[in-house]
Amino acid sequence: MDDTYPDLSPGLTLLRTEHPQSSSMHRLVLNHILDAEGVTYWLDAGNTASTYALYDLAPSRRALRNVKIARAFTAYQHHELVRMTVSEASPRTSFLVAPNVGTLYRDGDLMTVEREGLFESSVTILAELAEVLDVPVLVTARGDTRETELVADLAETEIDVERTKYGPRYESEDFETTVYWMNGWFQTTIPYWVDLFGVAPEERSPLEHGVRPEDIRA
Repeated sequence: MDDTYPDLSPGLTLLRTEHPQSSSMHRLVLNHILDAEGVTYWLDAGNTASTYALYDLAPSRRALRNVKIARAFTAYQHHELVRMTVSEASPRTSFLVAPNVGTLYRDGDLMTVEREGLFESSVTILAELAEVLDVPVLVTARGDTRETELVADLAETEIDVERTKYGPRYESEDFETTVYWMNGWFQTTIPYWVDLFGVAPEERSPLEHGVRPEDIRA
């Protein structure tokens, strides 16, 4: 597992992305499943998070042999996928991914009460699956929408990610990307060296050492 990415612990994790098709999600998922055993369920919403990117980033197609992908294109379909996962999941299940979980639930053809009810039910089921199976469930969302707020209320961990010229920068309560792997070499950051060596002590002024102003010569 690559130390430039945060670990995904059992429980519901909210990844806040800047773009619905952000490759930062694919990179984080791939980093986890390369070392994970068991089956990964990918519940895609309208192909907004293209799985082609996952295959492009993977070292081989064999690395994704245990990833099961299902797509939904309406709120009802997505909700049904989530419910079906309850019966499909087993002790072999090691990871669940639900990218852009709120996208389909913003359909204007649905009444607000119905839309919110379906979404709340779906996210609650995902959170319960994480607890019962004791596996990571990664949900992505963007913006400060009602859907994102609901996921945040149920999530045990929140990770923010932003694009930089060196690659995605992840930050959570106990993790911050401080080093980037780039074409065979590492790009470090100031926080990386602070973590490694600590903060240099501030220089004390002459007065703190008991030196009087009149003793200081120009």
